[in-house]
Amino acid sequence: MNRSFSFKAPKTLFYGLLFLFPVSTHAQKMKLYEHTTPIEPYIVQYGHDVEAINYFYGPMPKGWGNQQAAASPEQLARLQRLDNEYLNKLDKFPYEELETSGQVDFILLKRKLKSDLLALKEHESNYNRLSLYLPFAQRIFKLEKERRRGKRLAGEDVAKELTRVVDEIDRSITALQEKTNIPDADVNFLVGLLNSLDLRITSTFDFYNGYDPEFTWWVPAIFQQVKSKLSDYKEKLAAKSDRKVFDDGSQIAGVPIGEKEINRRLKAEMISYTAADLLKLADQEFKWCEAELLKASREMGFGDDWRAAQEQVKNSYVPIGKQPELILKLYNDAQQFIQKNKLMDIPELADETWGMIMMTPERQRVNPFFTGGREISISYPTNTMDQQAKLMSMRGNNPYFSRGTVQHELVPGHHLQYFMNRRYKPYREEAFNTPFWTEGWTLYWELLLYSKGFAKTPEERIGMLFWRMHRCARITFSIK
Repeated sequence: MNRSFSFKAPKTLFYGLLFLFPVSTHAQKMKLYEHTTPIEPYIVQYGHDVEAINYFYGPMPKGWGNQQAAASPEQLARLQRLDNEYLNKLDKFPYEELETSGQVDFILLKRKLKSDLLALKEHESNYNRLSLYLPFAQRIFKLEKERRRGKRLAGEDVAKELTRVVDEIDRSITALQEKTNIPDADVNFLVGLLNSLDLRITSTFDFYNGYDPEFTWWVPAIFQQVKSKLSDYKEKLAAKSDRKVFDDGSQIAGVPIGEKEINRRLKAEMISYTAADLLKLADQEFKWCEAELLKASREMGFGDDWRAAQEQVKNSYVPIGKQPELILKLYNDAQQFIQKNKLMDIPELADETWGMIMMTPERQRVNPFFTGGREISISYPTNTMDQQAKLMSMRGNNPYFSRGTVQHELVPGHHLQYFMNRRYKPYREEAFNTPFWTEGWTLYWELLLYSKGFAKTPEERIGMLFWRMHRCARITFSIK
């Protein structure tokens, strides 16, 4: 009996382990798709806590709702306190006991808290540095603070306080005349604060006016003066800006933030490259694309004149009215290629439920190519466009250029992102979404599909290379 038991036990254990391993592996895999992690409550609560603070400490509009406005010093201090509280919570959390997804959430939340805290401290520093331009601000902040809990304000006292505000704005405008110019970033910061002060004094006025007879008798006239003076001050501040719009003839204007700030932001996004590194990579990739274009051009019989080959590709557009059919064909081509090469499992419902709409002429003026997400918005001419606009839309959305954009906008691109983000750990998208994720994923698939041979003909390669070169050029243009 004992001997029989001792023989069966190891055998039973052996077969039990055989079944356990696949179940265990499956369980580990499924954990990656679970809706939550132990850190999720912190992420969700933090988002709502920030929202609650900004609601309470921000200006409330007449009626109900909330308004976006530059933060007050009191608001900044409260938000910093909140961030530090959550950092302390994470410091006490047993990180090592978390599964992979939990550790990811932990890292992302800690990164966000530190980033938010840095931004708040920078805002506070700028406020303290520039507060000499706003000697009247604390008077408005104080009135608004008392309004939040409905404290009764003596109408005559409020009128006197607002008269002081008007006088201080007048003196600030006079002092401004002695300034030759002010850094544009400082002007923008001050104008944002003036807008905030305008909303806050209006919020206070709307709360009492008409409801408190004494307030209603004393305050309306001087309140309108404050509004007028704030508007006048904003205009005069804007006129002192040293703003110099960078314009290289492309008609795409911008204000440079400098290499140091670019590098700081790259690091904050966990990008392990500097601006200089990215410029080198963009140049290397562009040259690689040119070499690939030359190969395709020669195959098409254009020799080394790849631009002529590209022109032929542009002129391959489908007849009017046929673009939606082309989109469906290109989508099916991409899905068949992905399945044949076993690159990804695609949820049936994601494949089934992407939509298709036509882009309006107005949107095409701003964005002449397809856009996507839940649906693909198709760029193609309408009867209201002039001949030049029609040709530009048709040539720019030819079948070979579109080979790269359809899968980018739908599956495995933005539509699949939209689909998955709402079903698996949906809290992450709102809390941590970044362009490096949104466009980085789609770019990864563009590169992967090209390397796997998705572009079979020289025309198809030219079409996909157009977008690859376009991205290199955008990196170079944006950084320089």
